[in-house]
Amino acid sequence: MSRRARTVLVAAIAALLLITVVGPFVYINFIKDDPPERLSLDDVSTTTVGEAGSSTTSGEAAGIEGRWVVADGSTVGYRIQETLFGQGSEAVGRSEGVTGEITIEGSTVTAGSFEVDMATFESSESQRDRQFENRIMEVAEFPTATFELTEPIELGAVPSNGEEVTTTATGDLTLHGVTRPVVIDLVSRLDGSTFAVDGSTTITFTDYGIDDPSGGPASVGEDGELEVLLVFGR
Repeated sequence: MSRRARTVLVAAIAALLLITVVGPFVYINFIKDDPPERLSLDDVSTTTVGEAGSSTTSGEAAGIEGRWVVADGSTVGYRIQETLFGQGSEAVGRSEGVTGEITIEGSTVTAGSFEVDMATFESSESQRDRQFENRIMEVAEFPTATFELTEPIELGAVPSNGEEVTTTATGDLTLHGVTRPVVIDLVSRLDGSTFAVDGSTTITFTDYGIDDPSGGPASVGEDGELEVLLVFGR
């Protein structure tokens, strides 16, 4: 092989390494925005808006019994581990298009349900959002996802203002047109007129008839995490 041919070969290999290894590494670690932190009760303001649109502030409400409705600040999201040319990353998308309500009697959540508008999910990547809405979740055919509580949630006692309570919610999750039972680990907190619930659970894609979300150079595993932060007001 001539010196010129060797030079061309070395340059081609170097270019390939730059495209397939160095490029993605630089993009993921130095250019791409870091994924959002996990949803947390610390994200909740103690001032929220009730069903009728009236503003209420921590400390005004007495007791916890009654009907609570989903208020501003409620968020549902997904978090998926993905690999791009061998580089690990997290894909995170979120929606604030959430509605729903719960009913509390004594220290027990006796009923609860919420619905998410699947067309309102957004991430940091427009191409990912298009794939999510069309190929993966087929939003035109399955425009909403819902959760309905099937077992009461025992809080143990009426929580004090600012006290965090760890529980689980058992219910039916309908996603991509498929309904399956799920258990969601929850942490809840009462702040006067605001009752907030933060939780997560693992979703296996095939359980809901969701085709492999991998696409192009990005590949993902068999499951992802569903994150929920629900802020309830009177």
